[in-house]
Amino acid sequence: MTATSAHGSATTTHRAAHPRRAVVFDLDGVIVDSFAVMGQAFSVAYAEVVGGGPAPFEEYQRHQGRYFPDIMRIMGLPLEMEEPFVRESYRLAHQVPVFDGVVELLQELRERGLLMAVATGKAGVRARSLLDGLGLLPYFAHVIGSDEVARPKPAPDIVLRALELLDVPAEQAIMIGDAPTDLASARDAGVASAAALWAGPDEAELLAAGPDVVLRRPVELLALCPALTGR
Repeated sequence: MTATSAHGSATTTHRAAHPRRAVVFDLDGVIVDSFAVMGQAFSVAYAEVVGGGPAPFEEYQRHQGRYFPDIMRIMGLPLEMEEPFVRESYRLAHQVPVFDGVVELLQELRERGLLMAVATGKAGVRARSLLDGLGLLPYFAHVIGSDEVARPKPAPDIVLRALELLDVPAEQAIMIGDAPTDLASARDAGVASAAALWAGPDEAELLAAGPDVVLRRPVELLALCPALTGR
């Protein structure tokens, strides 16, 4: 079980208490607040491919963390929506902000000697483009998209790939995500999971997924990631 502290953040479980050498981040809802742009892109894609009527973006958000084609299959929507969705996402990328406190977190983790990677539901090339445009790409040793592994989240493949590339064992890494699919991917890869609540996800649903730790602000991750010695 994960106990909750008086300050609202969860205490660490035994697995989350291991020393860390690496942090694996989800992208949307953890590093960047992309939901407004995502909603615009989804609405345009829905109108172009499906037609009139309101786009079911709230339902789309419930599947956050999964690869876009998988979400389309789950929702019974045409896979042809991917092309206009991606096109609009690129067009609007300059409107995507970074969450408050994230840049400072990345800077401090780098100063402490930790390795960092991104494991995202986005396609890899789009994720790298977005991070590059925001000036954040240099912080990450690797950025892995769902199109670059055999099975996207909630399967563990993308987290296992990050561990392989970083050359870090599972017990020395932690995965930060804002969706149950992120936590499931981390758990099945043998990696401690942290639920990020600063984007305002469905908190009850996320806590029910059993994270090893709960983070309400990015800075809280630093308590789990002391500076590495002997580097």
